[in-house]
Amino acid sequence: MGIEVGGLLGLIWLIIIVWAIVKVAKSSAGGLAKLLWILALLFFPLVGLIAWFLFGPKG
Repeated sequence: MGIEVGGLLGLIWLIIIVWAIVKVAKSSAGGLAKLLWILALLFFPLVGLIAWFLFGPKG
C-alpha cells in the first residue's frame, strides 16, 4: 500500500509543478524572469514552488 500512496503523492506533486511552470510561462514577466522561475521550479521544486507562490509573477 505504501507504493500506491507514494506514487499518488508523486503524481500530485508533478501536476502542481507543471501547473506552476505553465502559470509562469503565461505570466506577463520578462523572458529572463520566466526562465529563472522555471529553472528554480525544476531544480529546487519545493523551495522554488514556495518562492514562486510568495514572490513570483502574478499576471
